[in-house]
Amino acid sequence: MKKIIDAVETIVDQALDGMVVAYPEYLVRVPDTSVLARKVPKVTGKVGLVSGGGSGHEPAHGGYVGYGMLDAAVAGEVFTSPTPDQVYAGIKAADHGAGVLLVVKNYTGDVMNFDIARELADADAIATEVVLVNDDVAVQDSLYTTGRRGIAGTVLVHKIAGAAAEEGADLATVKAIGEEVVANVASMGFALTSCTVPANGKPTFELGENEIEMGVGIHGEPGIERMPMMGAGELTAFLYSRLVEELGLDAGERVAALVNSMGATPGIELAIMAGHLAKLAEGSQLSLERVLMGEFMTSLEMAGASLTLLRLDDTRARRLGAACDTPALRVVKH
Repeated sequence: MKKIIDAVETIVDQALDGMVVAYPEYLVRVPDTSVLARKVPKVTGKVGLVSGGGSGHEPAHGGYVGYGMLDAAVAGEVFTSPTPDQVYAGIKAADHGAGVLLVVKNYTGDVMNFDIARELADADAIATEVVLVNDDVAVQDSLYTTGRRGIAGTVLVHKIAGAAAEEGADLATVKAIGEEVVANVASMGFALTSCTVPANGKPTFELGENEIEMGVGIHGEPGIERMPMMGAGELTAFLYSRLVEELGLDAGERVAALVNSMGATPGIELAIMAGHLAKLAEGSQLSLERVLMGEFMTSLEMAGASLTLLRLDDTRARRLGAACDTPALRVVKH
């Protein structure tokens, strides 16, 4: 195992401090916690957004703390849910008097610990709501979940619900907007290589030179099918057709896409996928209005990618394109 670390026990703590060093204009670390919060908080009376989960998915979630997205992100150990007290610290950091929306990826540990944190918030009269993200169409249940997993589509929930909160929508409305995104988003990913969890020191699975693992999650868990390696066009078409079918997209509908590196796949390969995606959308008469491409929800150094499609309407399109300013995602209005 070759990794730029000092000790397995200090990875997350050091990484959080490093995020603040790299992005001091965006982030502060809440003392004695694993919470990164906005350097410049929202004004009083606006809904706060909190998300988080195990570390190892950078830039998720600390990279999305900032104007127009999250107010605080809570980090657990690598691929391990943050504890309830840490989540509660994130809720307190994000509360500006109008309540806090928790955006939770559907993993059993996250769901349980965020729920317990809500009970702590209730005791302190902080209103909270939850949006549960389950965009991964690869599996119905997994080693980590009951129901579908939450993966890269979570970032689009951050973006659109975050825009609504900046507009001044109340807590119930921001929750409803987040749930509308979940109902209209679908993702699926594949791996070319496994990642290595530092605490284990070896790859979580082995792949042959000409094999890919289709339908992987973001915790190094195996996918649903081991397939022969295929070209970028065939890979993109495989994912695209699965997502179009899942969302029931018809000719003439509008979509946005997120082409996400799992951690080790470079931009040049993602760009090739994006080009194929545009041709596929044109061929099926979908209006592909926006493509986000890069590292959004990774799995350590896993090579591979995931594709997310989001059905758009006027409101979702406007909020997806609304200004935001975070370390990992910026939409600038000139």
